[in-house]
Amino acid sequence: MTTTLEQLRTGQLSGTRRLKLTCGLSEFPREIFDLADTLEILDLSGNALSTLPDDLPRLSKLRVIFASDNLFTELPEALGQCSQLSMVGFKANRIRKVSGQSLPPLLRWLILTDNEIEALPPEIGACAQLQKLMLAGNRLRTLPEELAACSRLELLRLAANQLSGLPAWLPRLPRLAWLAFAGNPLSEALETAALVDTPIADIRWDALELEQQLGEGASGVIYRAALLAHHNHASRPVAVKLFKGAVTSDGLPDCEMAACIRAGDHSNLIPVVGKVKDHPAGAHGLVMELIDPQFTNLAGPPSLESCTRDIYGADTRFELASALRIAYGMASAACHLHRQGVMHGDLYAHNILHCGQGRALLGDFGAASFYATDDRDLSAALQRLEVRAYGCLLEELIDRCDWLDTEADIATQLVTLKEQCLSEDIGSRPSFDEIASGLRQLTGAGDQDAAALAAV
Repeated sequence: MTTTLEQLRTGQLSGTRRLKLTCGLSEFPREIFDLADTLEILDLSGNALSTLPDDLPRLSKLRVIFASDNLFTELPEALGQCSQLSMVGFKANRIRKVSGQSLPPLLRWLILTDNEIEALPPEIGACAQLQKLMLAGNRLRTLPEELAACSRLELLRLAANQLSGLPAWLPRLPRLAWLAFAGNPLSEALETAALVDTPIADIRWDALELEQQLGEGASGVIYRAALLAHHNHASRPVAVKLFKGAVTSDGLPDCEMAACIRAGDHSNLIPVVGKVKDHPAGAHGLVMELIDPQFTNLAGPPSLESCTRDIYGADTRFELASALRIAYGMASAACHLHRQGVMHGDLYAHNILHCGQGRALLGDFGAASFYATDDRDLSAALQRLEVRAYGCLLEELIDRCDWLDTEADIATQLVTLKEQCLSEDIGSRPSFDEIASGLRQLTGAGDQDAAALAAV
């Protein structure tokens, strides 16, 4: 909840652990220091700040600070002296300089999306707790070799920068599971080819009749719509996603659209009907099959505390058949994508829709990246990186099943598969082909009805 400066100045917020101030601030209010004994989360986003005070470390309990949508041109060095600070968010500023002195010792989650950063300091390699690093929409041409020392790093966003290649050590980080690098020179030709060369229908804007809004994400707005009758085709309901055009925490909307198109048809992906043509404002959009409203998200996104792991409802449980169908369907979908040279980049339960009986659809291609499938070393490394993300999903399904005692043999095999997927020895992880094949055998499905299993 946003509070007011007046509440702060009159002492009404004494003892608070969270403070959010969005009121056109151009200077850091000194009254915040009156909360030094309790304040843990400080949100100063949406102001006109360009500096933080040198004595910021007086906020000795501070764990989280957000200062997005301000006027900072460098990451304040005072942050580096905050002994308990683990999450730092300075999205959409004008930051060009990131000093090694600005990185706090317990840094776990750093968000610098949509700035003007050309280089990271080598001191980032000393951030031993770093799990989540979000750098989309900057001007990075290289990454410091010292980043290879961040062995706990799990999620990395590098989309929309100036990278001409990926360092060889990057996809081999032992815990890296979610990576996005679209919108860089290294993959530009592949992204362009996906938009230009992939056969997909053009659907004129005047053939669509928008109805109610179904949802909104960082990259666009989704509407229910009617695709009007034409030729021998009757009108039918569809979903239309109109992209916003701005850089998101994951990357660029055009790259997301290219990945959706390149993904093609699969029973565990949301079918794309066509792309919008002749939008009056020039907006880009996709027309997709309308998903039955009985489908809901498998989980919620990570919290400040969980950092990289999804949040499930307290009563979420899975029957054996449903868990296996979800697991097989996602492995099959990921296998299909990697054959197309697409890494999803955000293989998470919160991006999976399911209907309660194991029928599951993988969505949200905002973090998807393209790679050349004929580069076998890179292909294998990126696939096994994403296999770790799949291992996290499998672990979450297993943890929420009640059948471990009655189906001990299957439980043992699933736990073994999960451990193989999560192995920090990247070369020992199975491929998605091997995972899907193993799950087919586990469920007793033969080759002829494997596709039917995914679709149940």
